[in-house]
Amino acid sequence: MENSATSLFSFWLKDNRLREYLDRLEPPDSLVLVISAVVVGLGTGLGAVIFVRLLRLIRAFGVWVEGQLGEVVGLLLFMGISGLVVGYIVDRWAKEAKGHGVPEVMEAIALRGGRIRPRVAAVKVLASSLTIGAGGSAGREGPIVQVGSALGSTLGQILHFSGDRIRTLVACGAAAGIAATFNAPIAGAIFALEVILGKFTTRYFGAVVISSVTASIMGRVFLTERPAFVVPAYTVNHLSEYGLYALLGVLAAFVAVLFIRVLYRTEAFFDAWSIHPSLKAGLGMVLTAVTALLLPGWVVLGPGLEFIGESIAEDFNLPVGLMIGLLVGKLLATSFTLGSGNSGGVFAPGLFMGALLGGIVGNVANSLWPVVVVDPGAYAIVGMAAVFAAAARAPITAVLIVFEMSNDYQLILPLMLATVLSTLLAEHLFRDSIYTFKLRLRGIALQRGRDMDLMQAIQVGEAMTTKPYLVPLEMLVTELGLIFEQTHSHSFPVVDDEMQLAGMVSIRDYERALERPDFSGLKVKDIATLRTLLTAFEDEPLSDALQRIAIRDVNKLPVVSRANPQKVVGVIRRRDIVKAYKTSLTRRAAQQIEDDKTRLRRLGDVAFMEVEILPHCRAAHHAIAELGPSLPEGCVVVSISRQDNLLIPHGSTVMLPGDLVNVFVRMADENRLRECLLGEMKTTES
Repeated sequence: MENSATSLFSFWLKDNRLREYLDRLEPPDSLVLVISAVVVGLGTGLGAVIFVRLLRLIRAFGVWVEGQLGEVVGLLLFMGISGLVVGYIVDRWAKEAKGHGVPEVMEAIALRGGRIRPRVAAVKVLASSLTIGAGGSAGREGPIVQVGSALGSTLGQILHFSGDRIRTLVACGAAAGIAATFNAPIAGAIFALEVILGKFTTRYFGAVVISSVTASIMGRVFLTERPAFVVPAYTVNHLSEYGLYALLGVLAAFVAVLFIRVLYRTEAFFDAWSIHPSLKAGLGMVLTAVTALLLPGWVVLGPGLEFIGESIAEDFNLPVGLMIGLLVGKLLATSFTLGSGNSGGVFAPGLFMGALLGGIVGNVANSLWPVVVVDPGAYAIVGMAAVFAAAARAPITAVLIVFEMSNDYQLILPLMLATVLSTLLAEHLFRDSIYTFKLRLRGIALQRGRDMDLMQAIQVGEAMTTKPYLVPLEMLVTELGLIFEQTHSHSFPVVDDEMQLAGMVSIRDYERALERPDFSGLKVKDIATLRTLLTAFEDEPLSDALQRIAIRDVNKLPVVSRANPQKVVGVIRRRDIVKAYKTSLTRRAAQQIEDDKTRLRRLGDVAFMEVEILPHCRAAHHAIAELGPSLPEGCVVVSISRQDNLLIPHGSTVMLPGDLVNVFVRMADENRLRECLLGEMKTTES
């Protein structure tokens, strides 16, 4: 599948003229990026249409099976077989299609320059169609986000775009997926920026919006123009309702964190089994079916948005006990479906649980204060946004998507209040979102769309300065001034008579003491900071220490032992952190190059060569551009290792004796490359 698509586009661009034209255009604002965004939007919108219609066909077939075998037996059999098929195709062709898909897109953007295998889109559509169409408790948005992202990535790779452009097209695909699925172009664009990229910049905004609008138009033409929910004219009837909406936000945070924990505990439970993935997925679907059979109406099957829409239209007039049962049932059903390895999204289940939570709060409040709380359905709408915001840590997306799905602006203030409260509390209760926690389990820590693993993989003890200068409490300030002069340091840990940490003293403290009339008699204990002291433990991640330094804008933190928090074992300075980061970055770049070498060697006719530049070599003290005419055609100078640094070379980079030059070249041109760089062949022949 991949090779045929690549061959088709390669034939289209075989003379490289179009590709050279594209490369001359300015990346962010060029016409080609806009056209690419439109293509991604059209493709994703069309994919969403195909996906929805395929779901209907599979659902219709499932109903036929239930009619032939009986509802209970037919449901259990059809869901079990669907799970077996899903588990097999995911394990066989694209493991990235397992689960809800969005973390894989985030990982590709953060770590692989947005590169996603083209086959992921096809496998995701098929696997998710079987999962959701058969009745699995999952949403449609995750698959379409992954499909759109894979389409954007594939287009960018075929056109040989830069990493930044490919990431932009991946975000375009994600935005288009949400827009086409929920008929929500604004929320789609914000989702791509807030969740997928983790940052709002004008560089990405234009292309993402264009793609989102294009996909939404496709969805409206081929699917429906109507909003997902028909909502009555709900309003805030009394000011005291804002207190209830705040309470709903708090409860939503707990439900969201519970959802994250149960989902990934279930996934860990299934992963621990040493049986074939298809058997796990089949069992998960059977457990989902059993959960649905225990509840009236089987409404926990599938995305469940139709049930929510009907309930909201009827002002959520449901018994509280039933809503509690459905909330727990949806939580378990979604965990069984996705935790066992089936494919689908978590967006819709989050909205389902949020609506039920809001309905519970609204109905209980209505029974207690019927004059104040008139419309329990309004709380269901706000609950949807609050639970999803807390689970995904995306309050802006949550507000906008519920607003667009309901086409009602009346509840915007309660929506904003509840989503912000739920997000803040959820961050306090659990550090990761439902998307980033999956990546953290793999050892990948993302913050604002970037991989923070470099800083978290290094412990403070590895980067700190050991045997720091310690200042006694009883030292005269006049002596302290001499120490500042001699060491050129800006601060020191202060210790008591037993060498236990008592505080910190800085050069600012010393400068303020100079202005005091009793300066000559002052001791360190009179000017040092002895309370609310920030410290770092030697076994904690470097990123935590960096955050602590930024809080107080200090230059240094004392490092203490966890066994004895008063014993100073070192200090961690800003420059220590910078040095450790650079060292780790160099190691990662070197490892990435080795990985690239291993992967590219599989191509068969190319090779990575590592050439050491010696003083008498032809390339020594020459820029790469000067050697260009004599270098073999198509070879690429990838990197230069110079002492402890890894350089990414440019045409003006001068090669020096001792450099290790990594070059990507055809095997047939290896000798010619050596002659160009080293002059070895000519020298030995003479």
